[in-house]
Amino acid sequence: MIDEYSSKTTVLAAVKEKDLALKCTSYKLKDDKEVVLAVVMQDVYGRALYYASSELKDDKKVFLAAVNQHGEALQFVSRNLRHDKEVVLAAVMEDGYGLQHASDEMKDDKEVVLAAVKQNSRLLYYTSNRLLDNKELLLAAVKQDGWALEKASLNLRHNKEVVLAAVKQTPPIN
Repeated sequence: MIDEYSSKTTVLAAVKEKDLALKCTSYKLKDDKEVVLAVVMQDVYGRALYYASSELKDDKKVFLAAVNQHGEALQFVSRNLRHDKEVVLAAVMEDGYGLQHASDEMKDDKEVVLAAVKQNSRLLYYTSNRLLDNKELLLAAVKQDGWALEKASLNLRHNKEVVLAAVKQTPPIN
């Protein structure tokens, strides 16, 4: 810990220059909601919350602010909040790759997965097997990238509508 980073005023000024200033602060400031929220608002990579106190890693308000800045901040959320649909949905709507850090329960939630897959069909790799048999979800994926059909259930691989949508999106092989 660096002494100059033990002052709340100094840390609040420092986060305007460097989003990882929280790394060097005292534990007391890592547990200060105002300081952590200031860091979150400057954090472009979603990694500053790694240094927040465990209490603030379980604070829904802090994490909603964080995942609205960068969805991958979900990797630093408490296990408890990885089950919170509001937090997970906010994360995947900001950055679909946040889905990889969600709980298994959220990876099996159609609304959450659909929000992620609409951004990038490859996020099907993080979903539950049950949802790989969901026609609406697979149609959304194959309409972006026909190769998403490879993740579909056997049932949907034989569904005419899904296969035709995939073929329309798959570039021809020369």
